[in-house]
Amino acid sequence: MRSMLVIGAGRFGKNLALKLAELHNEVMLVDMHEEAVEKLTPLLTRVQIGDCMDRDVLTELGVRNFDVCFVCISENFQSSMEITSLLKELGARYVVAKSDRDLHAELLKKIGADDVVYPERDMAQRTAVRYSARGAFDYIELSPEYAIMEIQAPEDWIGRSIRELDVRTRHRINVIGVRENGKVLPLVSAEHIFLQEEHIIVAGAQRDILHIMNKA
Repeated sequence: MRSMLVIGAGRFGKNLALKLAELHNEVMLVDMHEEAVEKLTPLLTRVQIGDCMDRDVLTELGVRNFDVCFVCISENFQSSMEITSLLKELGARYVVAKSDRDLHAELLKKIGADDVVYPERDMAQRTAVRYSARGAFDYIELSPEYAIMEIQAPEDWIGRSIRELDVRTRHRINVIGVRENGKVLPLVSAEHIFLQEEHIIVAGAQRDILHIMNKA
């Protein structure tokens, strides 16, 4: 369990806070608008009304006691910069700021952000890759070139084993798991035979995964 501070209860901040709580973290959510956080009170460790551009507000929060502080303000970049700077000045251990532009991300890092996330850009890229492959169900980007993807096994793989198909050598991807009854199970045997009804989890270069999914 880790201690998280989320500043800003917009769409991203709210969903981030709820997911962090679901993952059993202690989560404090702060926003200057009461209506933005009042419904979340029973779902999070603590919610607070306050303007985090005020040094005194951040000081009272004890920001140095949180493992990670998230700055989730996107409608006002000046506010995001000032809060990020104040957090670092007050001793915050690790600050993650939300951005939607590369220039903003560079500025946020220069004033102290330890990391910058691009939720809208990342989701757009993830969606584009997922729907560029026939039979793709989920997608995790590891780098601009490499990914993990949940896919339907190609038709000509059904009834054949990983060893027989020589998947790693012929297709340059690794089959790392299967999804059965909603659960992902790791694969350790090259003797696994692909079934029509299962989803497989593969890792490799995006171009190689897309190739096997889209081949005639």
